[in-house]
Amino acid sequence: MTNDEIPMTNQTRMTNDEWMIRSSFVLRHSLVLRAWSFVILSAFVASFPATLHADTWPVFRGNAQGDGVAAGPLAAKLDVLWKRMFKNAAFTGTAAIVDGVVYVGGLDGYFRALNLADGSDRWQFHSELGFEGPAAVRDGRVYVGDADGLVECLDASTGKRLWNFETEGEINAGANFYKADVLLGSQDGTLYALNADSGKLHWKYTIENMIQCSPTVIENRVFLAGCDGKLHVIDCDTGMAAATVEIGDPTGSTAAALDSRVFFGTQGGKFLCIDWQAAKELWSYEPRRKSPIQSSAAIARLGAKDCRIIFGGRDRRVHALDAANGNESWDFATKQNVDSSPVVVGDRVYVGTGDGRLVALAVATGEQLWDYEAGGGFTASPAVAQGCLVIGNDDGTLYCFGGKP
Repeated sequence: MTNDEIPMTNQTRMTNDEWMIRSSFVLRHSLVLRAWSFVILSAFVASFPATLHADTWPVFRGNAQGDGVAAGPLAAKLDVLWKRMFKNAAFTGTAAIVDGVVYVGGLDGYFRALNLADGSDRWQFHSELGFEGPAAVRDGRVYVGDADGLVECLDASTGKRLWNFETEGEINAGANFYKADVLLGSQDGTLYALNADSGKLHWKYTIENMIQCSPTVIENRVFLAGCDGKLHVIDCDTGMAAATVEIGDPTGSTAAALDSRVFFGTQGGKFLCIDWQAAKELWSYEPRRKSPIQSSAAIARLGAKDCRIIFGGRDRRVHALDAANGNESWDFATKQNVDSSPVVVGDRVYVGTGDGRLVALAVATGEQLWDYEAGGGFTASPAVAQGCLVIGNDDGTLYCFGGKP
C-alpha cells in the first residue's frame, strides 16, 4: 500500500485539523511580525536626514545643515553634457536640482526651470530687477527672493505664482526650511519665518545690519552669521534669540554645521569655529594673506573623527583645515578670487574660481584631479544631484557636467 492509499482515520483527521489551526496561528503571527517590522523599519529610515536617501540639491548648500556635501556620486571624469547661454543673465545664485529639474535665477530678470537631462526649457518667471540668490525647493514649490525684496513662492511644475511676501530690502541669500516654515533673510536686516503653504508670517528676527547669508538649521536652531559682526542662534519655533556670539567682523558667509559646531568666514579674513551650544569660539584661522572670505565652507569627512573644513577666499586660494583644531591641512592656489562655495562628492571637492575654472581637488591632499576652463568667472557654487554638476557663470552660461555613457 502506498502513501496515497493510506485510509483516512479519525486520528489522521485530528492531526490535519491541528495542523490547520497551527498554520493559521503561525500565519497570523507572521503577519503581525511583518507589520511591526515595517513600522520599526519606517521609523528607523525616518530618523535619518533626507540627504542620506534623496539624491537632490534642494537648497543653497545642499541640505539644511549647510555642509555642502552631495548625497549622490559623480563620475571621476566629467564632460559637458550641455550648456546654455542666456543674454544678460549673469548667474550669481546657485541652482537647485530636484526630480530631474534645474531651478535657477539670473540677473536678466528671469527665474528658470530647465530639464536636467538636456537643458531644455520647462518654464520661466519674470521679476523686474532679477534674482541674485539661490532658490529652495520643497513639496512641489519653489521659494526664491528677488532683488526687489519679494519672496516668491512658485509652483514647481508650472512656474505659477502661488504667493509672495514683501520685505524691505534686497534679497541675495537662499531659503531653508523648518517644519511648516520657510526661512529667508533680507538686506533689511530681518530673518523671516513664513508659512510655506500660505506665506503668512510666523515670526521675524531683526539684527542691526544686513543679512546676506542663507540660514542654517540644525535641530530646532537656526544660525545666522550677520553683517552686524555677530553669530545669532535663534529658536526655530519661537523666533527668539537663544544665544549670540561676537565674531568681530561682518560676514555674508553661510555657516556649515557639524554637531555642536558651526564654521564660517568673515569679511575681516578670519575663519571661525563656534560651539553653538556653549556660545563660544573654539578656534580661529587667518590665512597668510588676509582678505575677505565670501565662500561658504564644506565639511569633508575622512573618517569617524577626521574632518576637513574646506572654503575659498579672496586670497586666491582654496583652504582645508582640520575641524578639530583649525590647523591647515593644505591649500590650493588659484589665479583669481574664490567666492564660489565648494561641494564635497566622496573623496573629491569641486569649486569654481573667479577666472572661470571649475576644479576638482582631492579632499585628503588638495591635489588637482580635474579642471575645466569655462571662461568668465564663477561666483555661483556647484549644485550636485543625479550624477550631474550644474553651475552658472557671470557670462550668463549655465553648464551641466556629468559622466558620459
